[in-house]
Amino acid sequence: MPFIDLKTQYKALQPKIQRRINQVLEHGQYIMGPEVKELEEKLAAYTGAKYCITVASGTEALLISLMALGIKTGDEIITTPFTFVATAEVIVLLGAIPVFVDVEPDTGNIDAKLIEAAITPRTKAIMPVSLYGQPADMDEINAIAARHGNIPVIEDAAQSFGAEYKGKKSCNLSTIGCTSFFPSKPLGCYGDGGAIFTNDDAIALACKEIRVHGQSQRYVHTRIGVGGRMDTLQCAIVLAKLDRFDHEVEQRLLIGQRYNKILGEAGVTTIVQRSDRTSIFGQYTVRVQDRTNLQKYLNECGVPTAVHYPVPLDEQPAYRDLCKAGHTPASKKIAGEVMSLPMSPDLTIDDQDKICAALLAGIKQ
Repeated sequence: MPFIDLKTQYKALQPKIQRRINQVLEHGQYIMGPEVKELEEKLAAYTGAKYCITVASGTEALLISLMALGIKTGDEIITTPFTFVATAEVIVLLGAIPVFVDVEPDTGNIDAKLIEAAITPRTKAIMPVSLYGQPADMDEINAIAARHGNIPVIEDAAQSFGAEYKGKKSCNLSTIGCTSFFPSKPLGCYGDGGAIFTNDDAIALACKEIRVHGQSQRYVHTRIGVGGRMDTLQCAIVLAKLDRFDHEVEQRLLIGQRYNKILGEAGVTTIVQRSDRTSIFGQYTVRVQDRTNLQKYLNECGVPTAVHYPVPLDEQPAYRDLCKAGHTPASKKIAGEVMSLPMSPDLTIDDQDKICAALLAGIKQ
C-alpha cells in the first residue's frame, strides 16, 4: 500500500500526460515555453486571483514573495513553528527574523488570537501556513494586519491548493498566496515546481522579474533576483493533471470525511476541520500516544505512516539562535503526537478500512 498513490493517478492520465510532454519535446522551448503562460492563466482563473507566477518550487515561491516585498536584514516575519522548514528557511536566508507564534491545538494552524501581541515596529509580514490542507483563520489575520498599517500577509499554501475558505480558494485569501507542485502535493508535477498568486500589480511585476534574475528585459537587471523559473515540462504535467483535479478534490473531501467518521466514532483524536472552510487533506493526520510503537505496528500490518512534523522549528538546531524566542507549548505537544495516514484521491474503501482497522487495533495494544 503506497502512502500516496501516484501510480494510479498516472495510469488514469497517461495519454494526456504523454501528449503534453511530447508537445514540449516537439517545440523544444524547455524554459518559459508556451505551457508556462497557459498554466499561469488557468491557475489564476481557478483561484480567482488576478496573477499567477509559476516558479521553481514552493520554497522559491516564498523566497521570491519576500524579496518582492523588500524584506531585508533585521525585519521580523510572524509565522508558525509547526510547519516544514522552508517557511522559516526563506526568512533567515534574507537576514530577517522568524517570530514564532503558537498554534491551535485542534487544527495545528497558527493561533490568530496570539498574533497581535507579537507585532512590533519591525514586523514586515505575517506568514500563516495552511497546514495539512486547511486554511488558517485568514479573515482574522488579514484584519490584524490591516489594523497595523496593512502588513502584507503571505499564505503558505503549499499543502492546500484546492481548499476553500468562506467560499474563496486558498492562494487568493491575502496579499500573496504561495503553493507547491512537489509530486506529493494535492496538485503535483513530476519534480519541483510552485506558484505565487496575488492581485497586486506591483508585487506581480516584482515576482516576474525576480524569478528571471531580476530582469525587466533581457540583460537589463532592475532588481536582485534568482533563477526561479518553473520548467516548461513540469508546467505541461500540471496542465494535464488539471483536467482531473476537480474530481480529485471531490474524492479527497469524501475520503477525509470518511476517515473523520470512522476514527471519530472510535475516539481517535483527529485534526479538526472548521465548518467555514474545507481541507484538501494534503495529509490526513491523527494525534496518538506512543507514536513510535504504533508506527512500528502499522508498518508490520502493511500500513505506511509519516510524521509532519516531529520537531517545531524554534527547537531546530539551525534556527534556535536565529528566531525571536516565543512561548509555543501547543506546537511542542502536537509535534510529539501527530501521525499522518495514507491519503490520495485514489485510496480505495477497502484500503481505508484496512488502515482504520489496523490503527484502532494498534491503539488498543
